[in-house]
Amino acid sequence: MLNMNGVGKIYSGKVPYQALTDIHLKIERGEFVGIMGPSGSGKTTLLQIAAAIDKPTSGTITFDGRDITSLKRQQLAEFRRRELGFIFQDFNLLHTLTVEENIVLPLTLENVSVKIMKSKSAAIAEKLGITDILNKRIFEISGGQAQRTAIARAMIHEPKLLLADEPTGNLDSKSARDAMEMMEHINKTERTTMMLVTHDPVAASYCHRVVFIQDGKLYTEMNRGDNRQHFFQKIIDTLSLLGGRSGDLSPVRIP
Repeated sequence: MLNMNGVGKIYSGKVPYQALTDIHLKIERGEFVGIMGPSGSGKTTLLQIAAAIDKPTSGTITFDGRDITSLKRQQLAEFRRRELGFIFQDFNLLHTLTVEENIVLPLTLENVSVKIMKSKSAAIAEKLGITDILNKRIFEISGGQAQRTAIARAMIHEPKLLLADEPTGNLDSKSARDAMEMMEHINKTERTTMMLVTHDPVAASYCHRVVFIQDGKLYTEMNRGDNRQHFFQKIIDTLSLLGGRSGDLSPVRIP
């Protein structure tokens, strides 16, 4: 589905900065892929380029066989709106709107009828267990409920690729586990392709595959297999070799 071929990114300035170098990455339809690495390794830049928010300096990116690096501004906006879903660390919800109004925002941009919006929001709210808070404002709900709302908003238009940037960063351990279990369930049941950028090895252990980058270059990758506990430990070991910050190394054993 997503194919990065020789992608590089240089940020210009008085001292040009090479954020990514010769990245070759392929994500198949239905895969759940994690991106990890130390702070400043290029994780977020990689996600922004995959999301067509930023353009690579070199290389090409194809999505379902379509070269998205050559799209015009309006085409890029439509591509992001229709094909992609986004989940952020700080949720990016509008506090003046209700939970339901936040969830249906992507549909309002497509001029979907109110009847269809209500039907779709009710269905996804039931799946994510937030039906009873649909009429509440964002400031009236918990962090875990806010992240569920963000996941619902990201999924309401049935995107082909869901991109998540540190989605558990502002959550307690239980809420973080709940959020990852929901994303794992959506990946399995809806076959939605997912790309997760995280420093949290517990969150990464829910992925099918984790790609590690260091100094803007691919370092290694590993597949989960059947044993999530073993996969979690391998992630910890690799992060320690990469010299990640203390927040990258969790002393907690997963259940």
